[in-house]
Amino acid sequence: MLLGGDPRALMEMTAGQGGTQTTEVSSPEDDRIKEFISVVLADTEEIWEEQFRLMGRTYEKPRMVVFSNSVRSGCGFADAQVGPFYCPADKTVYIDLSFFRELDQRFGAPGDFAQAYVIAHEVGHHVQNLLGWSDRLHSARGQVSKSEYNELSVRLELQADFLAGLWARKGHERFNFLENGDLEEALTAANAIGDDTLQKEAQGRVVPDSFTHGTSEQRRRWFRKGFETGDIRQGDTFSARSL
Repeated sequence: MLLGGDPRALMEMTAGQGGTQTTEVSSPEDDRIKEFISVVLADTEEIWEEQFRLMGRTYEKPRMVVFSNSVRSGCGFADAQVGPFYCPADKTVYIDLSFFRELDQRFGAPGDFAQAYVIAHEVGHHVQNLLGWSDRLHSARGQVSKSEYNELSVRLELQADFLAGLWARKGHERFNFLENGDLEEALTAANAIGDDTLQKEAQGRVVPDSFTHGTSEQRRRWFRKGFETGDIRQGDTFSARSL
């Protein structure tokens, strides 16, 4: 999802329950990352359970699958080129370990909290799915022009960035887990995977109508807004006049 892939376009369904599953990976560094992913997932569960209670709802925990190279999801087959993604069909977050290495080595966004931001963003898509916000994008498929659909996709992605920022705020209030430089790591990661930055790197030019995730500046701004407000009501990107 973060690199522009859309797993919803791949295929169909299975059912999901909370928990983390890994596919065949083994190095000590991979084991460390998998343990870190499990800790971050548990933190998101506590925060979103509380936020859903405040809304009078029950949070359904997502599953998490950690893989290398390729994986078959409820949305179909995906390889590492898709990057981390959320599949609404099986309510599962899929994290490719190679992306975390790329985040550091290719995108220049190292650090544990850069990785935590990626996980929280994908869990944000799960929150959107549970609250019905994702339906605004799904129902538009085939009903609007390509550029209009891309704009809705951008709004969905920026909302997931907002939700990641909200999680960081609420998580720090509860667990006091932020250290000096952590927010900067998240903002650096958001900047590195903006559509404009990725397009400049890949093709030397920017095509705004083809954006599906938002610019680097937009991604930073909505993550920061979620962190600064800590108020889920402030994250309605679909109604925002300006992104």
